[in-house]
Amino acid sequence: MKKKQNITYILRCSDGTLYTGWTNNLDKRLKEHNAGRGARYTKGRRPVKLAYQEIHDTKQEAMRREAQIKKMTRKEKEKLIGEYQNSF
Repeated sequence: MKKKQNITYILRCSDGTLYTGWTNNLDKRLKEHNAGRGARYTKGRRPVKLAYQEIHDTKQEAMRREAQIKKMTRKEKEKLIGEYQNSF
């Protein structure tokens, strides 16, 4: 059986804002956000696109990282996204 992944992610919304969350099924969660069934914040800002993700061993680690990222400035989040996207 495949081990569940705990993922912290950042979405780029259609209005240019960023949304940070965590999930254990990123594909499903992204579809929920784009169908208007995700967070209230993203519902009126669709479509959203995945800008960043981190995989963690536990739910607690993913939630802790989500809280850390939410405290970051926009500039810090954009730097994180840029470094992530340049790693490919």
